[in-house]
Amino acid sequence: MFRIAVDAMGGDNAPKAIVEGVNQAVKQFPDIEIVLVGDEAQITPLLETNERITIVHTSEKVESDDEPVSAVRRKKQSSMVMAAQMVKDNEADVLLSAGNTGALLASGLLVIGRIKGVDRPGLMPILPTMNEESPQLILMDAGANADCKPKNLHQFAILANFYAKSVLGITTPRVGLINNGTEASKGNELTKASYELLRDEAAIHFIGNVEAKELLRGVCDIAVTDGFTGNAILKSLEGTSKTLFSAIKHKLLTSGVKGKLGALLIKDALLSLREQYDDSKQGGAILLGVKAPVIKAHGSSNDEAIFHAIRQARLVLEAKVVNQMEEYFARN
Repeated sequence: MFRIAVDAMGGDNAPKAIVEGVNQAVKQFPDIEIVLVGDEAQITPLLETNERITIVHTSEKVESDDEPVSAVRRKKQSSMVMAAQMVKDNEADVLLSAGNTGALLASGLLVIGRIKGVDRPGLMPILPTMNEESPQLILMDAGANADCKPKNLHQFAILANFYAKSVLGITTPRVGLINNGTEASKGNELTKASYELLRDEAAIHFIGNVEAKELLRGVCDIAVTDGFTGNAILKSLEGTSKTLFSAIKHKLLTSGVKGKLGALLIKDALLSLREQYDDSKQGGAILLGVKAPVIKAHGSSNDEAIFHAIRQARLVLEAKVVNQMEEYFARN
Protein backbone atom coordinates (compact mmCIF):
# COMPACT_ATOMS: atom_id res chain seq x y z
CA MET A 1 0.00 0.00 0.00
CA PHE A 2 1.39 3.41 -1.01
CA ARG A 3 0.89 6.19 1.53
CA ILE A 4 0.68 9.74 0.16
CA ALA A 5 0.85 12.85 2.38
CA VAL A 6 -1.18 15.65 0.81
CA ASP A 7 -1.03 19.31 1.80
CA ALA A 8 -4.78 19.94 1.80
CA MET A 9 -4.46 23.71 2.30
CA GLY A 10 -1.95 24.51 -0.48
CA GLY A 11 -3.03 26.09 -3.77
CA ASP A 12 -5.54 28.62 -5.06
CA ASN A 13 -8.48 26.20 -4.87
CA ALA A 14 -7.69 24.48 -1.58
CA PRO A 15 -9.09 22.59 0.14
CA LYS A 16 -12.01 21.90 -2.23
CA ALA A 17 -10.04 20.93 -5.35
CA ILE A 18 -7.50 18.99 -3.30
CA VAL A 19 -10.09 16.87 -1.49
CA GLU A 20 -12.16 16.28 -4.63
CA GLY A 21 -9.04 15.07 -6.44
CA VAL A 22 -8.32 12.75 -3.52
CA ASN A 23 -11.89 11.43 -3.66
CA GLN A 24 -11.38 10.46 -7.30
CA ALA A 25 -7.97 8.90 -6.67
CA VAL A 26 -9.04 6.55 -3.86
CA LYS A 27 -11.85 5.27 -6.07
CA GLN A 28 -9.47 4.63 -8.96
CA PHE A 29 -6.45 3.22 -7.09
CA PRO A 30 -7.11 0.55 -4.44
CA ASP A 31 -3.45 0.40 -3.42
CA ILE A 32 -3.09 3.94 -2.05
CA GLU A 33 -3.74 5.57 1.31
CA ILE A 34 -4.06 9.34 1.59
CA VAL A 35 -3.16 11.49 4.57
CA LEU A 36 -4.79 14.91 4.24
CA VAL A 37 -2.98 17.47 6.37
CA GLY A 38 -5.03 20.58 7.05
CA ASP A 39 -8.10 22.09 8.67
CA GLU A 40 -10.33 19.16 9.59
CA ALA A 41 -13.46 21.34 9.77
CA GLN A 42 -12.99 22.40 6.14
CA ILE A 43 -11.86 19.00 4.84
CA THR A 44 -14.44 16.67 6.39
CA PRO A 45 -17.57 17.99 4.60
CA LEU A 46 -15.82 17.55 1.25
CA LEU A 47 -14.93 13.88 1.72
CA GLU A 48 -17.03 11.30 -0.09
CA THR A 49 -15.54 8.41 1.86
CA ASN A 50 -13.31 7.78 4.87
CA GLU A 51 -11.92 4.61 3.33
CA ARG A 52 -8.12 4.82 3.11
CA ILE A 53 -8.21 8.55 3.91
CA THR A 54 -6.88 9.99 7.17
CA ILE A 55 -7.00 13.61 8.29
CA VAL A 56 -4.19 15.14 10.33
CA HIS A 57 -5.54 18.40 11.68
CA THR A 58 -3.74 21.73 11.65
CA SER A 59 -5.06 25.25 11.25
CA GLU A 60 -1.74 26.74 10.14
CA LYS A 61 -0.66 26.93 6.48
CA VAL A 62 2.11 28.36 4.34
CA GLU A 63 0.81 31.39 2.45
CA SER A 64 1.66 32.06 -1.20
CA ASP A 65 3.63 35.19 -0.31
CA ASP A 66 5.59 33.68 2.61
CA GLU A 67 9.37 33.71 2.32
CA PRO A 68 10.12 30.03 1.64
CA VAL A 69 12.95 29.12 4.01
CA SER A 70 11.62 31.29 6.81
CA ALA A 71 8.15 29.75 6.45
CA VAL A 72 9.49 26.21 6.68
CA ARG A 73 11.51 27.05 9.79
CA ARG A 74 8.81 29.10 11.54
CA LYS A 75 5.63 27.33 10.52
CA LYS A 76 6.40 23.82 11.69
CA GLN A 77 2.69 23.20 12.33
CA SER A 78 1.67 24.24 8.82
CA SER A 79 0.00 21.68 6.58
CA MET A 80 2.93 21.60 4.15
CA VAL A 81 5.70 21.21 6.72
CA MET A 82 3.76 18.65 8.76
CA ALA A 83 3.21 16.59 5.59
CA ALA A 84 6.94 16.81 4.83
CA GLN A 85 7.79 15.73 8.38
CA MET A 86 5.54 12.68 7.95
CA VAL A 87 7.57 11.68 4.91
CA LYS A 88 10.83 12.19 6.78
CA ASP A 89 9.54 10.06 9.66
CA ASN A 90 8.51 7.28 7.24
CA GLU A 91 4.84 7.79 8.07
CA ALA A 92 4.23 8.56 4.39
CA ASP A 93 6.04 7.70 1.17
CA VAL A 94 5.56 10.87 -0.88
CA LEU A 95 4.69 14.54 -0.38
CA LEU A 96 2.20 16.33 -2.65
CA SER A 97 1.32 20.02 -2.52
CA ALA A 98 -0.08 22.75 -4.78
CA GLY A 99 1.15 25.42 -2.38
CA ASN A 100 4.06 27.87 -2.31
CA THR A 101 6.68 26.43 -4.68
CA GLY A 102 9.69 27.84 -2.89
CA ALA A 103 8.47 26.59 0.47
CA LEU A 104 7.82 23.12 -0.96
CA LEU A 105 11.35 23.00 -2.39
CA ALA A 106 12.70 24.14 0.98
CA SER A 107 10.62 21.44 2.71
CA GLY A 108 12.15 18.85 0.42
CA LEU A 109 15.67 20.04 1.16
CA LEU A 110 15.47 21.03 4.83
CA VAL A 111 12.95 18.49 6.14
CA ILE A 112 13.19 15.41 3.89
CA GLY A 113 16.81 15.93 2.84
CA ARG A 114 18.99 15.34 -0.22
CA ILE A 115 20.11 11.99 -1.53
CA LYS A 116 23.74 11.53 -0.48
CA GLY A 117 25.94 12.50 -3.40
CA VAL A 118 23.42 14.82 -5.04
CA ASP A 119 24.68 18.39 -4.91
CA ARG A 120 21.37 20.09 -5.78
CA PRO A 121 17.97 18.52 -6.47
CA GLY A 122 16.13 19.78 -9.54
CA LEU A 123 12.45 20.50 -10.26
CA MET A 124 11.23 18.44 -13.19
CA PRO A 125 7.90 19.05 -14.95
CA ILE A 126 6.69 16.90 -17.85
CA LEU A 127 5.40 18.71 -20.94
CA PRO A 128 3.33 17.38 -23.85
CA THR A 129 4.94 17.55 -27.32
CA MET A 130 3.74 17.44 -30.93
CA ASN A 131 5.69 14.25 -31.58
CA GLU A 132 3.46 11.15 -31.47
CA GLU A 133 6.51 8.89 -31.06
CA SER A 134 7.86 11.00 -28.17
CA PRO A 135 4.75 12.61 -26.67
CA GLN A 136 6.36 13.73 -23.41
CA LEU A 137 9.26 16.05 -22.64
CA ILE A 138 11.12 16.25 -19.34
CA LEU A 139 12.41 19.74 -18.49
CA MET A 140 15.13 19.70 -15.85
CA ASP A 141 15.67 22.05 -13.94
CA ALA A 142 12.56 24.27 -14.09
CA GLY A 143 13.15 26.57 -11.16
CA ALA A 144 14.76 24.97 -8.12
CA ASN A 145 18.24 26.42 -8.84
CA ALA A 146 18.58 29.81 -10.50
CA ASP A 147 22.39 29.63 -10.45
CA CYS A 148 24.01 26.36 -11.43
CA LYS A 149 27.42 24.81 -11.95
CA PRO A 150 28.23 22.30 -14.70
CA LYS A 151 28.16 19.41 -12.22
CA ASN A 152 24.58 20.37 -11.31
CA LEU A 153 23.41 20.05 -14.92
CA HIS A 154 25.34 16.79 -15.17
CA GLN A 155 23.47 15.41 -12.16
CA PHE A 156 20.14 16.77 -13.43
CA ALA A 157 20.59 14.67 -16.56
CA ILE A 158 21.32 11.52 -14.58
CA LEU A 159 18.36 12.04 -12.23
CA ALA A 160 15.94 12.73 -15.08
CA ASN A 161 17.30 9.75 -16.98
CA PHE A 162 16.27 7.41 -14.14
CA TYR A 163 12.78 8.91 -14.15
CA ALA A 164 12.38 8.66 -17.92
CA LYS A 165 13.40 5.01 -17.93
CA SER A 166 11.60 3.77 -14.83
CA VAL A 167 8.42 5.88 -14.76
CA LEU A 168 7.85 6.88 -18.39
CA GLY A 169 9.16 3.62 -19.81
CA ILE A 170 11.57 5.20 -22.32
CA THR A 171 14.24 2.59 -23.05
CA THR A 172 16.98 4.98 -24.14
CA PRO A 173 16.06 8.57 -23.27
CA ARG A 174 17.60 11.22 -25.50
CA VAL A 175 19.23 13.91 -23.38
CA GLY A 176 19.65 17.38 -24.85
CA LEU A 177 21.34 20.47 -23.41
CA ILE A 178 19.36 23.67 -23.97
CA ASN A 179 21.56 26.20 -25.72
CA ASN A 180 21.42 29.10 -28.16
CA GLY A 181 22.58 26.88 -31.02
CA THR A 182 23.12 23.23 -31.79
CA GLU A 183 26.85 23.48 -32.45
CA ALA A 184 29.11 22.12 -29.69
CA SER A 185 31.00 25.42 -29.58
CA LYS A 186 27.91 27.52 -28.85
CA GLY A 187 26.83 28.89 -25.48
CA ASN A 188 28.22 30.49 -22.34
CA GLU A 189 30.74 29.10 -19.88
CA LEU A 190 28.08 27.03 -18.09
CA THR A 191 26.75 25.29 -21.20
CA LYS A 192 30.18 24.70 -22.72
CA ALA A 193 31.50 23.03 -19.57
CA SER A 194 28.23 21.11 -19.10
CA TYR A 195 28.41 19.90 -22.69
CA GLU A 196 31.73 18.19 -22.02
CA LEU A 197 30.45 16.48 -18.87
CA LEU A 198 27.29 15.24 -20.56
CA ARG A 199 29.17 14.10 -23.66
CA ASP A 200 31.50 11.97 -21.54
CA GLU A 201 28.78 10.49 -19.29
CA ALA A 202 28.29 6.80 -20.16
CA ALA A 203 25.08 6.47 -18.12
CA ILE A 204 23.05 8.67 -20.50
CA HIS A 205 22.40 9.01 -24.23
CA PHE A 206 23.48 12.59 -24.88
CA ILE A 207 22.45 13.99 -28.28
CA GLY A 208 24.09 17.40 -27.93
CA ASN A 209 22.73 20.93 -27.80
CA VAL A 210 19.07 21.65 -28.52
CA GLU A 211 17.30 24.95 -29.08
CA ALA A 212 14.22 25.94 -27.10
CA LYS A 213 12.18 26.42 -30.28
CA GLU A 214 12.48 22.69 -31.05
CA LEU A 215 11.47 21.33 -27.65
CA LEU A 216 7.78 20.78 -28.38
CA ARG A 217 8.68 18.97 -31.60
CA GLY A 218 10.09 16.17 -29.48
CA VAL A 219 13.73 16.70 -30.46
CA CYS A 220 14.74 15.09 -27.14
CA ASP A 221 13.16 13.27 -24.22
CA ILE A 222 15.06 15.20 -21.53
CA ALA A 223 16.02 18.86 -21.86
CA VAL A 224 18.65 19.92 -19.32
CA THR A 225 19.25 23.50 -18.25
CA ASP A 226 19.73 25.75 -15.22
CA GLY A 227 16.67 26.61 -13.14
CA PHE A 228 16.49 30.25 -14.23
CA THR A 229 16.42 29.38 -17.93
CA GLY A 230 14.14 26.39 -17.40
CA ASN A 231 11.58 28.38 -15.45
CA ALA A 232 11.55 31.11 -18.09
CA ILE A 233 11.00 28.50 -20.82
CA LEU A 234 8.24 26.80 -18.83
CA LYS A 235 6.34 30.02 -18.20
CA SER A 236 6.79 31.14 -21.81
CA LEU A 237 5.33 27.86 -23.08
CA GLU A 238 2.40 28.01 -20.65
CA GLY A 239 1.65 31.64 -21.52
CA THR A 240 1.96 31.10 -25.28
CA SER A 241 -0.34 28.07 -25.19
CA LYS A 242 -3.09 29.85 -23.24
CA THR A 243 -2.81 33.04 -25.28
CA LEU A 244 -2.89 31.17 -28.59
CA PHE A 245 -6.02 29.17 -27.76
CA SER A 246 -7.71 32.29 -26.43
CA ALA A 247 -6.80 34.27 -29.56
CA ILE A 248 -8.11 31.54 -31.88
CA LYS A 249 -11.40 31.36 -29.97
CA HIS A 250 -11.81 35.15 -29.98
CA LYS A 251 -11.03 35.43 -33.68
CA LEU A 252 -13.49 32.74 -34.69
CA LEU A 253 -16.32 34.12 -32.57
CA THR A 254 -15.85 37.72 -33.73
CA SER A 255 -15.47 37.06 -37.47
CA GLY A 256 -19.15 37.15 -38.37
CA VAL A 257 -21.26 34.31 -39.71
CA LYS A 258 -18.41 32.66 -41.63
CA GLY A 259 -16.18 32.66 -38.60
CA LYS A 260 -18.86 31.13 -36.38
CA LEU A 261 -19.65 28.47 -38.97
CA GLY A 262 -15.95 27.71 -39.24
CA ALA A 263 -15.70 27.48 -35.47
CA LEU A 264 -18.56 24.98 -35.44
CA LEU A 265 -16.86 22.85 -38.09
CA ILE A 266 -13.50 22.71 -36.34
CA LYS A 267 -14.80 22.67 -32.75
CA ASP A 268 -14.07 18.97 -32.18
CA ALA A 269 -10.57 19.27 -33.63
CA LEU A 270 -9.77 22.28 -31.41
CA LEU A 271 -11.11 20.54 -28.31
CA SER A 272 -9.00 17.49 -29.13
CA LEU A 273 -5.94 19.68 -29.58
CA ARG A 274 -6.54 21.47 -26.29
CA GLU A 275 -6.95 18.10 -24.59
CA GLN A 276 -3.63 16.94 -26.07
CA TYR A 277 -1.78 19.95 -24.64
CA ASP A 278 -3.53 20.02 -21.28
CA ASP A 279 -0.56 19.96 -18.90
CA SER A 280 -2.80 19.14 -15.91
CA LYS A 281 -2.96 15.55 -17.18
CA GLN A 282 0.83 15.20 -16.94
CA GLY A 283 0.82 15.31 -13.14
CA GLY A 284 2.94 17.72 -11.16
CA ALA A 285 6.57 18.77 -11.27
CA ILE A 286 8.67 16.40 -9.20
CA LEU A 287 11.67 17.41 -7.11
CA LEU A 288 14.34 14.87 -8.02
CA GLY A 289 17.36 14.35 -5.81
CA VAL A 290 15.68 14.19 -2.40
CA LYS A 291 15.21 11.07 -0.27
CA ALA A 292 11.52 10.70 -1.08
CA PRO A 293 9.33 11.95 -3.95
CA VAL A 294 8.12 15.55 -3.58
CA ILE A 295 5.50 16.54 -6.16
CA LYS A 296 4.48 20.15 -6.87
CA ALA A 297 1.04 20.50 -8.42
CA HIS A 298 0.22 23.79 -10.16
CA GLY A 299 -1.05 26.48 -7.81
CA SER A 300 -4.28 26.77 -9.81
CA SER A 301 -4.83 22.99 -9.90
CA ASN A 302 -8.39 21.74 -10.12
CA ASP A 303 -9.58 18.33 -8.92
CA GLU A 304 -8.50 16.64 -12.16
CA ALA A 305 -4.96 17.99 -11.86
CA ILE A 306 -4.73 16.74 -8.27
CA PHE A 307 -6.00 13.32 -9.37
CA HIS A 308 -3.26 13.10 -12.01
CA ALA A 309 -0.62 14.27 -9.52
CA ILE A 310 -1.65 11.43 -7.21
CA ARG A 311 -1.55 9.02 -10.16
CA GLN A 312 1.98 10.25 -10.85
CA ALA A 313 2.98 9.79 -7.20
CA ARG A 314 1.75 6.20 -7.34
CA LEU A 315 3.75 5.50 -10.51
CA VAL A 316 6.91 6.97 -8.99
CA LEU A 317 6.56 4.82 -5.88
CA GLU A 318 5.73 1.72 -7.91
CA ALA A 319 8.86 2.20 -10.03
CA LYS A 320 11.05 2.69 -6.91
CA VAL A 321 12.93 5.35 -8.84
CA VAL A 322 14.27 7.11 -5.73
CA ASN A 323 15.85 3.84 -4.57
CA GLN A 324 17.58 3.53 -7.95
CA MET A 325 18.93 7.07 -7.65
CA GLU A 326 20.23 6.44 -4.13
CA GLU A 327 21.99 3.26 -5.24
CA TYR A 328 23.58 5.01 -8.23
CA PHE A 329 24.96 7.97 -6.26
CA ALA A 330 26.17 5.66 -3.50
CA ARG A 331 28.31 3.87 -6.10
CA ASN A 332 29.57 6.97 -7.94
